[in-house]
Amino acid sequence: MNTIETFNNGLSFDEFLNSSEPKYKDATLDFYNNMELGEDLNSQIKNIDREINILVCAELWCPDCILNVPAVQIFNKLNENIKISIIEKDGYEDEFSKIPTFIIYDNNFNELGRFIERPKVIKKIENEGTQPEIIVAKRQYRKGEYILDTVQDILDIIK
Repeated sequence: MNTIETFNNGLSFDEFLNSSEPKYKDATLDFYNNMELGEDLNSQIKNIDREINILVCAELWCPDCILNVPAVQIFNKLNENIKISIIEKDGYEDEFSKIPTFIIYDNNFNELGRFIERPKVIKKIENEGTQPEIIVAKRQYRKGEYILDTVQDILDIIK
């Protein structure tokens, strides 16, 4: 994969939404429009003072994408230094086994890190929790209650 070419050929958040079925678009916009990060996270995102490029591999039929792609768009909305490009998995199956995958790059497209599928806290509960803990956490996650963890995971990579 030619990273810069792939990034330049990707879609904006709006283009990505408009290429989807209305029910997925509406669900994604619902999460996006109701996302409240709080003053601390907003400030951390706004204070990023260097160019960051985030390549997103996603499909809007995917529940994890519906939840987490809006979190990446918030970065772009709050800070013009952060560029987002979205590609669909079709044609990139060898590169991206799980969606969403966010690859965070610096201004020279050196990879800083990856966010894959779900926030770390959910992965930890899935690996270490009891069955009731896992069920409760997944229900809360599907409602968007862990979106701040997604944002923090991305910030941790950028820092």
